[in-house]
Amino acid sequence: MKRTVITLAVALAALAATPRTAAAQGNRTQKVQDFNVLYAQTEFAYKAGEKVYDGAVRPVWTSEDTFWFQAHEAGGDAWYKVTGAQKTAVDKEAFEEAVKSVRRDRYYDPSDESQYAVRKDDKTPSPDSTKTAYVQDNNVWVSDIDGKNAVQLTCDGTDGDAYTRILWSPDGQKIAALRKQVLKERQIILRESRPSDQVQPKYRYLDYAKPGDILPQSVPVLIDVAGKKAVPLSEPVKMDQYFLELGQWSPDSKWFTYEYNQRGHQRYQLCAVDAATGKVRVLADEKSNTFIYYYDLWRYLMPDGKHMLWISERDDWRHLYCIDTETGKMQQLTKGEWNVREIHQVTDDYILMNVNGLHAAEGEDPYNKHVVRLDLKTLEIKDLTPENANHQVTFNKDFSAFVDNYSRPDLPTTSVLRSAADGAILLNIQKQDISAILKDGYTLPEVFCAKGRDGKTDIWGTIYRPYKFNPRKSYPVVEYIYAGPHDSHVTKDFIPATRFSRLLELGFIVVTIDGMGTDNRSKSFQDVAWRNLKDAGFPDRILWMQAAAKKYKYMNLDKVGIYGYSAGGQNTLSALLFHPEFYKVGVALCGCHDNRMDKIWWNEQWMGYPVGPWYSENSNVDNAHLLEGKLLIINGEMDDNVDPSSSLQVVSELVKNNKDFEQYFLPGHTHNLGGEWITRQVYEFFWRNCR
Repeated sequence: MKRTVITLAVALAALAATPRTAAAQGNRTQKVQDFNVLYAQTEFAYKAGEKVYDGAVRPVWTSEDTFWFQAHEAGGDAWYKVTGAQKTAVDKEAFEEAVKSVRRDRYYDPSDESQYAVRKDDKTPSPDSTKTAYVQDNNVWVSDIDGKNAVQLTCDGTDGDAYTRILWSPDGQKIAALRKQVLKERQIILRESRPSDQVQPKYRYLDYAKPGDILPQSVPVLIDVAGKKAVPLSEPVKMDQYFLELGQWSPDSKWFTYEYNQRGHQRYQLCAVDAATGKVRVLADEKSNTFIYYYDLWRYLMPDGKHMLWISERDDWRHLYCIDTETGKMQQLTKGEWNVREIHQVTDDYILMNVNGLHAAEGEDPYNKHVVRLDLKTLEIKDLTPENANHQVTFNKDFSAFVDNYSRPDLPTTSVLRSAADGAILLNIQKQDISAILKDGYTLPEVFCAKGRDGKTDIWGTIYRPYKFNPRKSYPVVEYIYAGPHDSHVTKDFIPATRFSRLLELGFIVVTIDGMGTDNRSKSFQDVAWRNLKDAGFPDRILWMQAAAKKYKYMNLDKVGIYGYSAGGQNTLSALLFHPEFYKVGVALCGCHDNRMDKIWWNEQWMGYPVGPWYSENSNVDNAHLLEGKLLIINGEMDDNVDPSSSLQVVSELVKNNKDFEQYFLPGHTHNLGGEWITRQVYEFFWRNCR
């Protein structure tokens, strides 16, 4: 008998689209009951963190030399104040009073804002606060600060092409403005079947641009305030933009910048406009035959206005450059087979930054982050965090010191206070105590490395084993996957309980791997993903697991399982469709299964523009007929991240091609599918099909 679809919207208990015998139904019911008994016994693993003490310190800095933190100790929670190199116990009330006024800024994510957004600024005062500029009737106006003597400075703004941004020059003589087309963005409709406040369904209309959609184009405009006119630019603006955004003015008001991101992401330019003449110069011109990952770019104008720091992958690694803003000459400041990850502080003499891969040649995991100090005069780099580990740091307000929590998946956390001048340890704060879970039989994860598809490149990942692991037993293997090219995704810190800890205790080994096509290695490593998201690093992942199984005979690869969420859901189904000889069982949660159906910014970044035949070649929908293994699809009807229709289109094709599969389409659920009920269904599917 065929088991085709499970759909919660129809019936939670339905397990087949065709009739079953009473015996078969009874057998399945007994198996579910057996599983539920076992699953209930695994809760301890998920709560392992409760028996781990003195973990990573999360400091709340209240001054240059003082921070506060809360600790989970064997005797209960405790609170501490650290001043200089002195650690003092305090009570909970003192801690809460000290930290309540500390503001925690939210990091701005450009993806929060649609490219279609038209932001008409509120009134923007001039630097000397005598005038104000604003948009009225789609054009730029200026008036006295009290609103009198208003003058219209532009006349070309319309309802369909409106001014949206205003930047005063520091001397108040010029304005840089942005005029942007006003277009209606595509909408998708989400249907909430069981709203809490009424019987009838509700509908939500969500702005949601997709690959290939028309995007608004923007034009930078230079305005002479005293002359009450626009100054023509020397170069016509390219109208093949993904976006064009204003940057900033130079401190001397001689020029301003804008950034042009070409549609298709194969060119990105940082341009400067001369305030006197309108002449446009290109300060940085990034080109690629694949893609420029623009979220990895970074810029910082030095206070003298003569030098711009810039991050680029033009030599195949993400490095720091310095641009002479007068001549356009670019000097490379860092070099080597490693990446600049984050800038903490820039001074005239040095830069504090996070890097990864600095010690890869010595055998260290290249994804481990270290804090380094770059001397801008000698270009020498000093590693302030030399331990072989991943370093998570929090600086004080003046960047003279920082708390360093360093660990690995196989190394519990050590927390220290360091000097930012030389990395010297000023205070050993605490070391994580895992003795209680070790006594219970906890097995430390293993960081594992094997060669990738080219026989040369190291592929890194982690092997997770259950409590009271027995190497004489055989363990089926499940891969937890997320292969989005925008980052690397394998956890590099020590975490005593993961989202799949309970799966381990059901008799599985779980692996996580960063294959080719992901970020934070070389640009060419990431380029594997270009127009090729179905690859997802699978040739590397398979070799990695085979190498691990060759070393550890207890890793059973006969029925390899795989699961993931979002892009990991897409990866999961791709594994079953394109590598059925290896992956046999998969659970795809909230997946984007056709990149033409998903949000524009993420998918055009990797799949390119215009939409070409490679979109179909990578589509799980168009290739659904290839399914051979066991598949469970789970998604929510109110998913506002990935269009729910993406999963339903897969279902349509599977039914059309007479394929067996299971599905949960969950009323009221969004992109967040991490709940207890869902997790239990995922693990039961593996328990039933992988053993």
